Amino acid sequence: MLLALLTFVSCTTSEPLPEPSAEAEVEEPTLQPIRIGWQTTWATQGQLAVILMKTDILRQSGFEPEFVGFSYGGPLNEGALAGEVDVLFTADQPAIALMSRAEDWQVVGRLMYNRVGTFVPPESSVQTPAELTGKTVAIPFGAAAHRETLSAIRAAGLDPDADVNAVNLGLQELISVIGAGSEEGRWGTIDAGSAWDPAYADLEHREVVRTIASGVVTSVVVMDQDFVVTNPDADRRFMTAMREAYGWYRAHTPQANQWFKAESKLPFDVEVLDLAASVEPNLKVGKASDIRVSLTEEDIAGMQAAADFMVEAQLLKAPVVVAPLIRTEATTDLPVPSPGSVQLLE
Repeated sequence: MLLALLTFVSCTTSEPLPEPSAEAEVEEPTLQPIRIGWQTTWATQGQLAVILMKTDILRQSGFEPEFVGFSYGGPLNEGALAGEVDVLFTADQPAIALMSRAEDWQVVGRLMYNRVGTFVPPESSVQTPAELTGKTVAIPFGAAAHRETLSAIRAAGLDPDADVNAVNLGLQELISVIGAGSEEGRWGTIDAGSAWDPAYADLEHREVVRTIASGVVTSVVVMDQDFVVTNPDADRRFMTAMREAYGWYRAHTPQANQWFKAESKLPFDVEVLDLAASVEPNLKVGKASDIRVSLTEEDIAGMQAAADFMVEAQLLKAPVVVAPLIRTEATTDLPVPSPGSVQLLE
């Protein structure tokens, strides 16, 4: 009996387990690399990009970001087609152009609203687009401003082909012409122009133009669907980060403006950036839960109008139906932004 008891004790007694070391390091979760294509001088989008650069928002969503800068939408599209980025920030027309060429790219959410405008010299007698009959209007052909200016002319009852002399002039060339000054209500041979923010906001801020028509363009986030297949739920996680970035932007607008101004090296006053962002509702909402990165039916209808215009202007070879190219599930029931949980990176 005694032998049995000793055997039981020896089999059920062991050395005490060691206490966990207070210095033991918690294993960091593996972050998914993601290459983000952004436009280095495009306001509002630029503030969102630098917020993502300088905070841990993307890391909270499981990403290790690399930011790839482009001067404008054309080279950004070429970078996407060459496999240089996984996701990109762009306006409606470049997004449609990309998706018409590569079916693996789709819209995963709304990026921002941005302004475009049609304007004349301050001393011009022209007060509305209806008074542009026989006038020369300088427009960067192929841009959203092209579409919006022609739309304003049509809405005024004019035929853009017959009643107005629309000439193709790049944005930087137009800014140079305006910079040379106006005489008798004209910039040389040009009576009116068309541009988008932040250049348009800067022209308004310096009071060297007077707006006669303006519009708002929907810009979007576009993601490579091969990336989503390889990294399930990447589209939702990225748009969660975008919503969080808006929460931080809303709470820290002056800091976001200064970051973007330094990163872009733009010579504009900070007030220009606020003017450019004045049409973005996410910066004005009363509570964080109202921040929206999804597309409304009106947004989608506007993008379809852009696609139809591109066919009319021979920027697309065939019609494009936009709705099937939007992954609405990527922005459904996203978490509410919490700016207080965001940490700055060193």
